[in-house]
Amino acid sequence: MNEDTKNILNEIDTQLFYTKIRDSEKHKQASFTHFLHNHKNETSQVYKANALAFVKNVLSHKYPEHGISQQLTEEMLQYLIFKSQSSPLSVIPFPAPQTPIFSFIDLFAGIGGFRLAFQNLGGKCVFTSEWDKYAQKTYEANFGEVPFGDITKRETKNSIPDNFDILCAGFPCQAFSIAGRRGGFEDTRGTLFFDVAEIIKTKQPQAFFLENVKGLRNHDKGKTLATILHVLRKDLGYYVPEPRVINAKNFGVPQNRERIFIVGFHPKTGIHNFEYPEPTEESIAFKDIKEEQEVSVKYYLSDVYLNTLRKHKARHERKGNGFGYEIIADEGIANAVVCGGMGRERNLVYDDRLTNFEPITNISGKVNREGIRKMTPREWARLQGFPDEFKIVVSDGQAYKQFGNSVAVPAIQATAEQIIKKLNLNITC
Repeated sequence: MNEDTKNILNEIDTQLFYTKIRDSEKHKQASFTHFLHNHKNETSQVYKANALAFVKNVLSHKYPEHGISQQLTEEMLQYLIFKSQSSPLSVIPFPAPQTPIFSFIDLFAGIGGFRLAFQNLGGKCVFTSEWDKYAQKTYEANFGEVPFGDITKRETKNSIPDNFDILCAGFPCQAFSIAGRRGGFEDTRGTLFFDVAEIIKTKQPQAFFLENVKGLRNHDKGKTLATILHVLRKDLGYYVPEPRVINAKNFGVPQNRERIFIVGFHPKTGIHNFEYPEPTEESIAFKDIKEEQEVSVKYYLSDVYLNTLRKHKARHERKGNGFGYEIIADEGIANAVVCGGMGRERNLVYDDRLTNFEPITNISGKVNREGIRKMTPREWARLQGFPDEFKIVVSDGQAYKQFGNSVAVPAIQATAEQIIKKLNLNITC
């Protein structure tokens, strides 16, 4: 090792490799972080070339006067592997298990609800993709990996390793056009489900776990779900039991959230029956996840806005339809948290811990004296089963969107446990 190389290795700030140089490097940065997290297994070879390219690019920007050799790049990558095991950079809230018992990939990952559930059971995530840049930021802060981007792109699909055990995907449901057609694989082109099906077809995982909104059952008079099941069962050959609508409130969180779960098993597993998890006996209410300390004034509604909500609600009720918000009692459970529109006001709560209501104002006016406020992002996180160690590193607006789009972790984990047991894997919990 020459003197220049030694000097660069000694003085380089490893934090530099975790900063975002420019958007065009995001794919290489994802490869770099995936390489570090998989350097002990053969999966790392999928990511090595782009990881080296990323390291070389960083060094070239930092030391433009040096000709950055391939040898220096290789040595730096090895150095970073060492540093990632011992430096504060490796201290993330939710690291992968040291001795995983199975592997999975996380598609349409959002902020990592599936990953939390499967890691809790001893799984190792070997690939993740999520296109939203703010969700990527939250994911990286909690798991130490930058997700790959748009899963519809060939470059992203080419980064998926072989030989993982389970595919997870909370895929968005786009409209299917199947009128007059047989409802098979080709009919799903142009939808994000097609990309999921293509990956299953190519990689042949032992099992998959898909999640979607309850309305998928009735979309296009049931034809959409029929198309999906036809593809999974007939075209791909997987055993797929009848999908089940699972409610998060039955699995330890105070939220009435129904989602459809679809699981499947590769024919080589020999699995031809599956039981979804039974509801737990645990009873939980909003008071069990309510913020312990006084909440910031910004979450309390102004008198003007609260009166506007009430007028809208009364007008819609006179017309015979519901509108917007409910005030959730401490002993009650929340409606499903959703993003967009009035999602943040859908679940209001009473909270009289803010002192001196009348003189206090927030950005929208004088705070109401009844103590009615929105739930906080942390309360939304708890409604979805995310532990308090989960970092919220984005604005409130983005946090509400991210938790509203996420999965209820306990319901996912209960179903994942059944899948893993069926595959005869020894779960760690």
